[in-house]
Amino acid sequence: MTKLGRLDSLLDARDLQSVWFARPNSFAWLTGGNNVVDREGDVGVAAVGYDGDALRVVTDNIEAPRLRDEELPDDIAVAEYEWYEGSLAEGVAARAATPAAADFDVPGFESVDASTLRRPLTDEDAAAYRELGGETAAAVEAICRELTPDDTEREVASALRGALDSRGIETPVALVGGSDRAQRYRHYTPTDAELGDYALVSVTAERAGLHASLTRTVAFDPPEWLEARHRAAARVETTALAATQQVGIDGGTGGDVFAEIQSAYEGVGHPDEWQRHHQGGAAGYAGREWIATPTTDDDVRLPMAFAWNPTVRGAKSEGTVLVSEDGMELLTETGRWPTDAVSAVGFEGSLPRPGVLER
Repeated sequence: MTKLGRLDSLLDARDLQSVWFARPNSFAWLTGGNNVVDREGDVGVAAVGYDGDALRVVTDNIEAPRLRDEELPDDIAVAEYEWYEGSLAEGVAARAATPAAADFDVPGFESVDASTLRRPLTDEDAAAYRELGGETAAAVEAICRELTPDDTEREVASALRGALDSRGIETPVALVGGSDRAQRYRHYTPTDAELGDYALVSVTAERAGLHASLTRTVAFDPPEWLEARHRAAARVETTALAATQQVGIDGGTGGDVFAEIQSAYEGVGHPDEWQRHHQGGAAGYAGREWIATPTTDDDVRLPMAFAWNPTVRGAKSEGTVLVSEDGMELLTETGRWPTDAVSAVGFEGSLPRPGVLER
């Protein structure tokens, strides 16, 4: 079903005349444009609405010219209000066909959660994802190949952000853990600590609303256990991907996939590691559209991107993969990083997963 077809179904099911979206990920999902000025805000500077006929955007007179010229397709009309006369919510309320719903607070409007509308991905989403995943991996790997043991975590994170920014890609998450902190913390937010014997580099990157996540491991003088733990994490990730495809075909939930992840940790000899970090989940117009837990009841809908990120103390395996009933497409791969054929636990077949780059 097309995106507008999904909105038509929503309008019919809830007896609405229009629906509006101002949160940046859903604004991008519908328009391909960016409504963000202040990155700290949950709501952007413009809202896009649909009334069963066409999309249109409401924003103030400050933003309207730029959005028309640089962010929006020509077929999306833009209505503007004077910035000093009211808020975005008031601008939408004055122009919307009612009854209406919105993904932000508009007086008198019902609430709508756009996450389910954004799943599964469309063919256009998948095409954009391929470009984002490839460019993100290329940028991260280029930085990783130049690392030295005396680089600091913060220097590496800055280089990652710069490399991605030069490609028009935002970096909501940039984690860099040297050999000390990567063993102590699962979210190794960068500090002035030097990398030391090895490093984990993890990013979540965003462009046009889509999010791609990956981790790369670089070793200079690796501890003897690193390869085995990395391999264990990669086997859990491969199991999660195989389970995702099967559960999606069978019509199951994220909780069903999580049960297979737990079994995989048991199978690789680290039965308690799943308790120490979230395992990831569906990706798309959010870093994770949902995160799997033992009780997750979100349906596994295909085709969809998934970013599973299992960890075994000091090691992590993570990438973004487009999973369909017919196969898996590794979005955050370049073909220029060492890989290993990794088998799943309890499922047939294997997948190439990024290995440890030794420098």
